[in-house]
This record gives sequence, structure tokens and C-alpha cells, in this order.
Amino acid sequence: MITLRQLRYVLALAETAHFGRAAERCHVTQPALSQQIKLLEDASGTPLFHRLGKSVSATPFGRVIIERARDVLAKADDLEAFVTTQSGTPSRPLRFGLIPTVAPYLLPEIFPVLRDRFPTLSFAVSESRTDALIGGLYDSSIDLALIATEPPDDGPRLTATALFPDPFVLATSLADDMAEPVRLQNLDRSRILLLDEGHCFRDQALAACGLKPDANRSSFAATSLSTIVEFVANGQGITLLPEIALRKETADARIHIRQLESPGAERTLSLVWRQASPFAAIFTAIAQTIRAMREAPSLAPPPAIR
Repeated sequence: MITLRQLRYVLALAETAHFGRAAERCHVTQPALSQQIKLLEDASGTPLFHRLGKSVSATPFGRVIIERARDVLAKADDLEAFVTTQSGTPSRPLRFGLIPTVAPYLLPEIFPVLRDRFPTLSFAVSESRTDALIGGLYDSSIDLALIATEPPDDGPRLTATALFPDPFVLATSLADDMAEPVRLQNLDRSRILLLDEGHCFRDQALAACGLKPDANRSSFAATSLSTIVEFVANGQGITLLPEIALRKETADARIHIRQLESPGAERTLSLVWRQASPFAAIFTAIAQTIRAMREAPSLAPPPAIR
């Protein structure tokens, strides 16, 4: 018997190309995931994946299984959602994923309001990078994602609704002396500190500064904005920050926030879900709630210059 669990493991492995990362996404141990993949391969009589050291790639037969599994899981999840919505609300927690450059800044503000606004809903919140969140939408392991890029159009159809723009500012140490507003083109590229590869904010910062993706390959790359800000405070570089992060990341008196010369740079935060989801009306209401909160004085961003 082929199980939905096995199909979810297959999709996770196909999208991560790594047994460890696939197991982490599925919240199981690597041996447990490997065993289920092996059982499916034994039932098929042929491998689904080529094992290439630490990475894997789908075999031709595996690629067919992956596409069919994606369709089966989407329909199974939609059927489950349809059944649960007959009572008016989902009977299980909504699985809500956010990117790391949003979650620590927006989630503490919006989560209490969402619980008050939707008392019959419960949320299972997770944090992951954009590609993993999109993969989670594709394989139905999450219901809703908050991202800062346009979703791809090469998989199941997704609905994206914009929440609000998130402008960028420049963070420097107090010792850095530069005229304001700052022209991005005039920045010393060698001093720009970035997140490590895989973060969409890294790509957006590179594009804003006119840098090629490999331009800072030898430079320091951090896993969080908080780490970068600490280096900036110590005079070891400069960085772009999203405005949403200012309240948390600029409490250090050694940090100076500088405006960018127009047109500057920004990203747009969006909620994304599968187009066929029966929870679409709920997701739309959640998006409206977040927009309304952003306009409230308590969520207004701090001054860009101090």
C-alpha cells in the first residue's frame, strides 16, 4: 500500500535533494524517512532517487512519481480541508509559515491579534526560508506562507495577496560618516554585510546595491540580521535592513540608521496559499487583519533617522 506519508516524504526529498533536510522538513528522523522511501522503492521495483553522496536526484521513474504525488497530496489535503470546513472553521491548526527576516519582527505583534480576531482558529507557526515554504505549500505540509518575493509559477497554482511594502534603510556604526540621503550606488561594496545564501533578503540586498550574486562570496555571511547588526555596531561593516526590523534591531545606541536616496529599495510582504484551498476566505480575512494592524499606531515603524 502506498501511503500519503510516503508521498510527502518523496516530495520533501525531491525538493531538498538531501535526506537530512527532508527529514527536518517532515519532522521525523532521517532513518524513519529513509525507511519509508525504501519501502516505496521496493514496492515499485525500481529506485526513485539516485544517491549521489550527500545529495540525491530523482530517477526518470522518480520524476513521474513526484509529479503524481504532488497532485495526489494537493487533492487529499483539499478534501480534508473541505470536510473540516463544513463546521465553519478548520478542525485542525492552520499551518502558518514565515520567512526568518519577517517572523521575529512581525509575528509577536500580529499573533495575539490574530488569536483575538479569529478565536475559533488555532495556528501551528513555523519559520523557514522561502523555497522551503513554497515547497510546503506544494506538498500541503503548510497552509499559508508569509514571504517577500513573487511565488513561482511552475507548480500548483498559488494565490498571493500583498500586505504592505517594507522599505530598506542603511545601518552603519556611529563612526561612519556619509552624506544623507545615501546613494546606494556610492556604497563601498566591500563593506556590505549580507545574510548567507538561500535568504531572499540577501538576493534583494544584492540587487539593490547592484552586486552580482557571487560578488561577496569571500565576505562574512550571517544566518540572522541580529548577527549582522552586531558586526555593524562594532564598525566592521554596513548593511541594509528592512524597515520592519528597526524596532528590534536598532535598539543598540551604536547603530545609526540612514535614509536612502530616492528611489531607494524595498520589498513587498505577501500572504500566499494554494489557489484551490477551501480556506481561502479565512486567509483573505487574515491578510486584511494584518494590513489593518500595520496601519495602527502601535505597529508604525520608528523614525528612519535618529
